[in-house]
Order: sequence, then C-alpha cells, then structure tokens
Amino acid sequence: MAFDPASLVGGAMPSTIVSWSIAPPFLESGETNAALPYFREAFDEFRRLGQIFGPAVVAQLCIAATSALRGMAHHARPAHRDDVLRLASRFAEYTGWMAQEAGSDAASLWWTEQAVQLAADGGDDELAAYALVRRAELALYSGDSVATVQLARRAAQQARSARIRGLAAQREAQGHALVGDREACRRALDRGAELTSGALPPGDDDPVLGSIHLPDLTAFVAGWCMHDLGSPAEAVTLLGDGLDAIPLRSRRARARYGARLALALANVGEIEQACAIAELVASHVALIDSATIRADLLRLSRALNRWPKNPTVRRTLPHLAIGLHTHRTGPVSPA
Repeated sequence: MAFDPASLVGGAMPSTIVSWSIAPPFLESGETNAALPYFREAFDEFRRLGQIFGPAVVAQLCIAATSALRGMAHHARPAHRDDVLRLASRFAEYTGWMAQEAGSDAASLWWTEQAVQLAADGGDDELAAYALVRRAELALYSGDSVATVQLARRAAQQARSARIRGLAAQREAQGHALVGDREACRRALDRGAELTSGALPPGDDDPVLGSIHLPDLTAFVAGWCMHDLGSPAEAVTLLGDGLDAIPLRSRRARARYGARLALALANVGEIEQACAIAELVASHVALIDSATIRADLLRLSRALNRWPKNPTVRRTLPHLAIGLHTHRTGPVSPA
C-alpha cells in the first residue's frame, strides 16, 4: 500500500516519532535468543499500557520495539529468526490499532500491512486474514456496510484458525446490522459465537490476535448489533451487567463497553442509568484518548439531548462535552 508520511504531519506526535530509520541493533545470535523473552513480556505490558494511556504513549513504544526486532532478525539464527519476526509483527499490528485509536485510519492500515509482511517473513500467513478483519473494522466505523461484509467474508475464507473465522463472522454481523438485515446478522452472530467459544489456543506462545480485555466479546458484539438494528432493549439485555466484569484498570475496554451500554439505555428511556455510565465513559476517554470511543460518545450526547430539561442530563452533557473536546495527540505515522 502506498503511503505518504507527509500527508499525516500535524499534531503533537510527529516530533516524537521513532521511524524505521533507527539503526538495527547488532546482537550475536545467542544474545538475540536471550532477549526475545523480554520483548515477549514487553508486548503484554504494552497491551496493558494501552488500556490506561493514550495511543501517543503506547504507539511510540511499540514502534521502537518493532524496529529493534526487525534489526535483530537479521542476525538471528535461522531457528530463531521466525520467532523474532512473528513477535515484531504483533508489535506492528498493535501499533496499527493505536493509530486507529489516535484517529488515523491511513496510518492504521500502513502499520497493519507492515505487520502482515513481517508475519509472512516469519512463516505466519494467518495475520493476513486477521488484517482483513481489521480493515473490515475500519470500514464499519466509516459506515461502509458493503465493504465491512465483503472484507469479513474474505477473512473467513482465508483464515485457518477458528478464532479468526469467528472474529470475521462477528464483523460481518456488524456490517449486516448497519443496513438492518436482521436475519443475516443473526446467522453471522451464531457462527461467530460457535467459532470463538473456547477458541483461544492453549499453550501458544504467540500473542492472541484481537480483543482480550472484554470478558464476553460475543455478548458485546451482539449488543452492538441489536442496537444498530433498532432493538435497544435487546441490546441492554445482552450487555446487562457486563461492565462490572471488566477490571477497573482496563479503562479503554470499560469505556468502549460503557459507551455502547449507555447508548442503549438512553434509547430505552433509562436516563439515570445512561447518564451515570456516560460520565464514567467521559472520564476514561479524557485519559485514554480514543477516536473510536469518541464516535460513540457523540452519538450518546445526541441521544441524551432529547431530554434537555432532565436535571441529570443537564449535569451529564458538560462531562460528555469535555470528553469530546479532549486534545488529540495527532496521528501515528511512519517516517
């Protein structure tokens, strides 16, 4: 994919970019093997950091780690080189997610493509299927239902693992929900639930692709779909008490889940509950700086504005305005 970094210049982030031009580290093959477990632990830590800090912080760490691992792969023994490249691909893929959270779809696509290439060089072609799921998600947030469904179906055809096929089915369901196709949506949801049930590979050293911070991803996606299908009461039932199951430290996951729950509650007239959750979401967004959650926050603000005389709504709307106004850190672009 052609990409012009100059097209993303702006904001606060470009001055702190760590680029591909970083000098590759020269490590003996034995040192590379010894360093790899530390990078693996770092990846898990960066993922946790992504739950409590904005993408400007986490993306730079991931970019540096990706670049370092790329350099290490040049000097690794053949038996270790694939492991190094596969781990580099996971850092690059997570950078793509942070770029999306920062509001730059172009940078998100670029980093995802880098991840696919690194994974392929390391003997892993499954990330290419997951990249189609990620592209379907970008299409979903842009409101392109046709592209969402098409990309999700391509991912399902290409993927070998049940987990990736299940995530693709869930994304397809969301695409159908955008245009009100209830039957196709439910069929895709059923497929996704069956495929993702217990689909995490036990003992696999590679990081799991996709969300790991939502305890019940199936219910979350189904609730999202029901709301988009015009059935907010079903959405409330599906989402239920799921917010309480998400750890307090997982601010990004709690904000994503809470925004959808609050929106459904507002649309069934449960204003007090909706406002309580909305204030929680707004406080999290101010800390984690999420473009995708802001999109839901805007919908929520518009929904609550239907009750302008409600004192709880009048108290909550300024909180939402602050969350929507939070300074964005700028795009995550390669140099």
